[in-house]
Amino acid sequence: MLLFISNVPRAYSWGSVDVLPEMLGIDSNGEPQAELWLGDHPGSPASLAKGPHPPLTLIDLIAKDPVRYGVNGGPLPFLLKVLAIGAPLSLQVHPSREQAKQGFLKETSAGVPVESPERCYRDENHKPELLVALSEVTALSGFRSIVETVADMRALASLAPDGGQALLAAAERLGHGVGDTARQEFLQWAFGDPVGTSAVLEDIEAALNVWEERWAFHGAVGRQDSFEGVNADRANALRMLIEHHAGDPGVLVSLLLHCVRLNPGEAIFLAPQQLHAYLSGVAVEVMAASDNVLRAGLTDKHIDAEELLRILDYGALPEPRFSATAVLPGLCAWNPKVQDFQLLRARVRTQVNEGAHSPWAGPGDGNLLAHSSTSASTDASAQSVSISAPTPLVLIVTTGRVLVTRSGNDLAEFANVARGQSLYVSAGEPIRLSGDGEAFLATTGG
Repeated sequence: MLLFISNVPRAYSWGSVDVLPEMLGIDSNGEPQAELWLGDHPGSPASLAKGPHPPLTLIDLIAKDPVRYGVNGGPLPFLLKVLAIGAPLSLQVHPSREQAKQGFLKETSAGVPVESPERCYRDENHKPELLVALSEVTALSGFRSIVETVADMRALASLAPDGGQALLAAAERLGHGVGDTARQEFLQWAFGDPVGTSAVLEDIEAALNVWEERWAFHGAVGRQDSFEGVNADRANALRMLIEHHAGDPGVLVSLLLHCVRLNPGEAIFLAPQQLHAYLSGVAVEVMAASDNVLRAGLTDKHIDAEELLRILDYGALPEPRFSATAVLPGLCAWNPKVQDFQLLRARVRTQVNEGAHSPWAGPGDGNLLAHSSTSASTDASAQSVSISAPTPLVLIVTTGRVLVTRSGNDLAEFANVARGQSLYVSAGEPIRLSGDGEAFLATTGG
């Protein structure tokens, strides 16, 4: 079955006022709209957009016929989202499956309601996640090397009017440690010493003021790799965090993380237990179906730094970016080899430029695919793409209009899906995408 689904965007303070309303073709209510959830997670299940009244949720649909609509007779193991990031998200981490089970049981035994804002563990699932940029996206993603962090701290300290003594001392504190233990001890200090971190934050802000004045004085245009020893993306991220969360120790902790600027189509993957914060941009995100979040800063929501530090993986993440694999013309996949999910992107055009080069060219992985209507090439788009559906898919069109068709033994189905519209595709015969547009499809991984 091809079923149109819809949902109401979730209103968080970090959202954008107009991005999601514009994509969905609805009026803005003047409040930040942050996330569109497209799945059956109880926190905000999508509903059938063209069906009975009151509308049937995906939870109801799967419960009515779990064999036909579910995965292995149960709920979807993945959740697809669209994020409109108008301000930095919290500094956060998601638990492993075992940590989630233990945390959920502990909070439930303590009598904390699942819907309570004081709750960290809302379910028993882990939460790996993959984000693909639709616009330019800035993110803090996983620990980088201590050497790089210390170098940035010292570069900033050298710009501070008084020599940045507090920041230098923080750099020495981190630099004298060993490996993962150094990060752990530094974070315990950063979140536990308000006086010490306050002085460091004053040094960082003073250094940024000098950095910005010199940048302007030298007439810098655009972005450069570094200026006065400070990377421009890093400086911009620090300024953004200070503007939204002045005095928060998360500003200092951000220096321990990779600062990644994604162009449209680029992605990052985060396994459970990795510290991160998304700062700006519009993106599609797919994750294990969970709403477990541990926060330690950069937010007005519930913070539990002690629990975050307990479950955190303190190892360095060598490369947060995650590359797509070109499967066939017009189709690429991000498959991090987790059972819960993978993400596909289809680009279809009625007129295909055979000479165009696709950044997604690479070895194919045909485990989900039937046949495209054009020969395999490095083209970024195709006249049509066929995708097999051994398990359900959730689709959203992000550009243009895509015609989705499915031929079965008894009948043929079709859905003309415009930008901002979404489909739930039950397991069954392959689907065929054509038209002029771009669609993202979430399904099971492995």
